[in-house]
Amino acid sequence: MKKILIAIAAASAITATGIASAQCSFHEAHGYGTADRNVLTQMPTRAGFIRTGSYQKTQAAQPDIVDTAVAAGSFNTLVQAVQAAGLVETLKGDGPYTVFAPTDEAFAKLPPGTLEALLNDKAMLTKVLTYHVVPGKLDAKAVTSMSKLATVEGSYLPVASIDISSTDIMTSNGVIHVVNEVLIPQS
Repeated sequence: MKKILIAIAAASAITATGIASAQCSFHEAHGYGTADRNVLTQMPTRAGFIRTGSYQKTQAAQPDIVDTAVAAGSFNTLVQAVQAAGLVETLKGDGPYTVFAPTDEAFAKLPPGTLEALLNDKAMLTKVLTYHVVPGKLDAKAVTSMSKLATVEGSYLPVASIDISSTDIMTSNGVIHVVNEVLIPQS
């Protein structure tokens, strides 16, 4: 009788361990990360240990500036211009960058033929686009505390002249502030 009880206890422990392992595989496959196993504990039994506890959903990686702009759906012209200028890899890089991102409506406000001319002149397009980019991750509070910002383009962007409609869209490599106009460098 004692051997039967030991065999039942061992089978129960093996089954419980198998279920816990299957649960781990299932949870990991559905976005519950292995880093979250620290919330699990092992429960001693006569036949060994079984896992008990719960899983916590891991945070998805935050998208970069380009992926955030694409996902928003209101920066299609900006994304097209960034691609035409060959700046995608830069804006997907480590950064950090602060981007003053004009919406599609902002590009539509340009005089007729201006966008087409920019898309056909890579050097000028790059100059205009990099005028919208500031090195560093500056939230709205930091931006408004300055009178001008040094842009990647090389000149200064006067803060008072920027018509910002939305701020602090955080990305993995910087921050986006939505602007209602295409900013043109003075030089």
